[in-house]
Amino acid sequence: MFPPIKAAILPKAISFEQAAASFLKGLTVFYLLRKTYEVKPDEPFLFHAAAGGVGLIACQWAKALGAKLIGTVGSAQKAQIALQAGAWKVINYREENIAERVKEITGGKKVRVVYDSVGKDTWEASLDCLQRRGLMVSFGNASGPVTGVNLGILNQKGSLYVTRPSLQGYITSRDELTEASNELFSLIASGVIKVEVAENQKYALKDAQRAHEVLESRATQGSSLLIP
Repeated sequence: MFPPIKAAILPKAISFEQAAASFLKGLTVFYLLRKTYEVKPDEPFLFHAAAGGVGLIACQWAKALGAKLIGTVGSAQKAQIALQAGAWKVINYREENIAERVKEITGGKKVRVVYDSVGKDTWEASLDCLQRRGLMVSFGNASGPVTGVNLGILNQKGSLYVTRPSLQGYITSRDELTEASNELFSLIASGVIKVEVAENQKYALKDAQRAHEVLESRATQGSSLLIP
């Protein structure tokens, strides 16, 4: 039997495709922006991979909170997608220096928090974007894990904090799941968060291998679905 702690009640206003495309990603954004570090209105912060599945939900959620999401992207096309979703500013990491642009955008103040799901490729840049005593939230390692870190670098860069949260660490009870899913589904039902899956990113279950190949190539935007 499926454990009740892992099941959420789906409102009638939410389709199964919307739920499948947003549930885990949306719960991730919930714990990042609402629990790990609660972003505030008018507060700028950095969010890597802003045009990805988690990133696009984060752009919309941040806008709803009145916060100023600065997102990193890998192309001009993805920059436009992130801006349309609600990003305040975008940085094309293939053409711009992330830390320098963050400093420029914030008038030299940098940011209080960085959300990083990329890992080793952005570790140093993320730390360089933080204010003194800022928080680095490392919640993924798409480019590989960060290894061989001398913790003294956190002191050198301003007595920084680092945390490695996970969904399993924040959704540990039925009440926590209900709180998170209710807030997510409410934002989707009201249209504040739009969940759209491109037709070319919907795959029959028999094409699962192809779906994984496309994901690994980083050619996708937002969520992809496997449909039984």
